[in-house]
Amino acid sequence: MNNAEIGKAMEIKLDPVLPEYPTFKEGVRRAPKRELTLNKREIKLAVANALRYVPEELHEQLAPEFLDELLTRGRIYGYRFMPKDRIYGRPIDEYKGKCVEGKAFQVMIDNNLDHEVALYPYELVTYGETGQVCQNWMQYQLIKRYLEELTDEHTLVMMSGHPMGLFKSHKTSPRVIVTNGLMVGMFDNPEDWAKATAMGVSSYGQMTAGGWMYIGPQGIVHGTFNTILNAGRKFLGVPQDGDLSGHLFVTSGLGGMSGAQPKAIEIARGVGIVAEVDASRIETRHSQGWVGLVIEDAAEAFRVAEEYMEKKETVSIAYHGNIVDLLQYAVDNNIKIELLSDQTSCHVPYDGGYCPQGLTFEERTEMLANDKEKFCELVDQTLVKHYHLIKTLVERGSYFFDYGNSFMRAVFDAGAKDIAKNGVDTSEGFVFPSYVEDILGPELFDYGYGPFRWCCLSGKPEDLRATDHAAMEVIDPNRRSQDRDNYIWIRDAEKNKLVVGTQCRILYQDALGRRDIALKFNEMVRNGEIGPVMLGRDHHDTGGTDSPYRETSNIYDGSNITADMAVHCYAGNAARGMSLVALHNGGGVGISKSINGGFGMVLDGSERVDEILKAAIPWDTMIGVSRRSWGRCEHSIETVAEYNKIREGQDYITMPYLADDDMIERVCKDVVVEEHHAHH
Repeated sequence: MNNAEIGKAMEIKLDPVLPEYPTFKEGVRRAPKRELTLNKREIKLAVANALRYVPEELHEQLAPEFLDELLTRGRIYGYRFMPKDRIYGRPIDEYKGKCVEGKAFQVMIDNNLDHEVALYPYELVTYGETGQVCQNWMQYQLIKRYLEELTDEHTLVMMSGHPMGLFKSHKTSPRVIVTNGLMVGMFDNPEDWAKATAMGVSSYGQMTAGGWMYIGPQGIVHGTFNTILNAGRKFLGVPQDGDLSGHLFVTSGLGGMSGAQPKAIEIARGVGIVAEVDASRIETRHSQGWVGLVIEDAAEAFRVAEEYMEKKETVSIAYHGNIVDLLQYAVDNNIKIELLSDQTSCHVPYDGGYCPQGLTFEERTEMLANDKEKFCELVDQTLVKHYHLIKTLVERGSYFFDYGNSFMRAVFDAGAKDIAKNGVDTSEGFVFPSYVEDILGPELFDYGYGPFRWCCLSGKPEDLRATDHAAMEVIDPNRRSQDRDNYIWIRDAEKNKLVVGTQCRILYQDALGRRDIALKFNEMVRNGEIGPVMLGRDHHDTGGTDSPYRETSNIYDGSNITADMAVHCYAGNAARGMSLVALHNGGGVGISKSINGGFGMVLDGSERVDEILKAAIPWDTMIGVSRRSWGRCEHSIETVAEYNKIREGQDYITMPYLADDDMIERVCKDVVVEEHHAHH
């Protein structure tokens, strides 16, 4: 077929009109040049792949432009197709569409790309250094057209940012099915994936960027608050109903996810210093009210922190500089750091996620583009030094935890094999715990508590206020300490000014808590008290993600390296009729290190939605709790027993019989095995 015939055979397509080239605003963060490892054949393929989106009459003009983008930026973004107006999540009624879901998804996509929210908006990167909504602006334009045509009997199929098309389905099917970055086993590694993405055939959706459910740094602040508060309770003797007054937490990173840290410190009433090399990220967080003070000098940062600790008052300090310099100062001057972590983007340390010591942020960007080999060498040196400083501080009494950003794995890959428990490979884990192993797993995930979230699609703050109050009514603060924490959290949410972008909220909840809140919201929509609501969660949840270095790091039966749960979570949500279902490779910890599944559910007030919520919301959480119970996590076993009783006649979950350790020891005592260390 020729292009004229192909064009005629398509109903939904881009127009044969060349849009004007955009002007780029000063002061908007830009993605660094991505490493390009394509050979000449693959470069030609990348250009041809990008031209697939546009009618033939534009090819002659666009081909050299796309090639230039590929060679200068490492990717083809199709800047010419970027909307000329400001992108932000507008009220749902301002969008065109044939069903409420079609409009709702447009709100969410535009919220992900809002300059207030996105890390590199021109490159469609929402957060986490590389997490994209889709790969290029041609895809964005086409997705919008498909969503405008989507009816409640269609499903839009999305493969790594590419809208494959609209397919007839039925009213209880998902309206959108998304996958991102899935690779065939032997090619599931960062090198092969980087080639695929440069050719325009794969995309890194992170967790909630490519699933269109990112709600700014608020999306992680409740989990961060829970983590540091429970770390204080577990390791600093803070009482169950106490806070972090007078205690110090030191960490790094003020990007999309890590930007939640200073706000969480303030809500927990502690004192925090967060190191960040990029002045623009500090400025964003400071102007949004997410960090209190900005200090350029390490001595001054610790002096001010000490002052606030003595007064038992809260403050969050952004230290403009490298975390390694800050920790070096603490070691040299014998400063006591009680809680210590790191939240730089170590899932992509060699793509700009981690800045070597001795380089300014600008020098880092330049070296990344012009001398990648030297840059990687310096990253490795700094990671190893960072680790040694942490080791010293831990020996002096600090509690250090890996914050799920793949920091310990990055240190191991940088050559410090002694960070692995067995000193050889990572099969037995690392010398420091992951925050999921010590805190989030046993205290929250094992009970089913996780990052439930919602967005009021009307864009009205009063709708968000109404949902906050409704959620509060569902929670019984006297049931468990976790419920009391959650009750206080939602009670104070508005006062804590958490909204960045559209009107969204996060609230840690368990399976039946989520269901009851969702049903209450849908009833409010039905009664005309509020406009439609988009429900979702972070994929970093009880049942959403298989990741041995993070979400499933406290599952010790050997299944932490399998990916069955995330896939079942995704398939089960599709079967039960969630509005959007997503399955991604690598969210949070990098390609090939996790598989995660998420959902989006539009509440339109209908009885149909009530039925979906009753079946899908408990499933989405309990698939994780049941997997944890089968992995013999004690609190999960208790939670499943309770759930089986409550849901008698509806759900039946298999539970494990527990073998006696001494008996196994006795039976296996004469077994002789040759040690084989795997090389990962």
